Amino acid sequence: MIPVFSGLRAEGRRLLADRSGVSILEFALVLPVLMTLGMYGTELAYMAMVNMQVGEIATSVADNASRLGQTDNTAVAPTVKETDVDSVMWGALSEGASFNFVDNGRIILSSLEVDPSTKREYIHWQRCRGSLARASSYGVTNTGKTGNLLNGMGKAGKKIHPVANSAVMYVEVYYRYQPLFGTMFVKDAEFKQEAAFIIRDNRTLNPDGSPDGVTGGNGKSLCT
Repeated sequence: MIPVFSGLRAEGRRLLADRSGVSILEFALVLPVLMTLGMYGTELAYMAMVNMQVGEIATSVADNASRLGQTDNTAVAPTVKETDVDSVMWGALSEGASFNFVDNGRIILSSLEVDPSTKREYIHWQRCRGSLARASSYGVTNTGKTGNLLNGMGKAGKKIHPVANSAVMYVEVYYRYQPLFGTMFVKDAEFKQEAAFIIRDNRTLNPDGSPDGVTGGNGKSLCT
């Protein structure tokens, strides 16, 4: 046998028996799968975290709006001013700054009350913040005062109803989810969270004959 071919055959047998690179080869094969699973898990975890924060924004807006006027120590029932509502909205937008809520979200705060003259439930006033174009699922200002009845706000079987001479601060929060990895794992996801708190103290619900129930300020929170 020619020595050259004999050497090649021996080298081939040695290479076939060599297992030193098997681990590296196996790792290279499974790396794309591991990376995909890791990215997918990260996306799901981030998605769950953002959804939870959207829920916390809804709760904090309803809670803070229900407390408006508590620091007013005068004997007269406090009047809710536009600047008060605006401060609540700004606080909520600050909560969502880490995931750019102001450009991709919408907060809708409604004052659900009982009309003293007709005893009908209605939305006395409504304020919004955020650039996402969304409207309330329950109507706009004065919905329920005339025309069709407004039978509370909330999901069927879990409706929230106001009581006479009081108000419920009802909040709807929408957010268009911004995925970490583009549309690789998530497409067109949108969150909606709702929360409600009854006002904590006496409050002038219709000050100075204003049909909107909120006075003063620059109107930046109007739902337009």
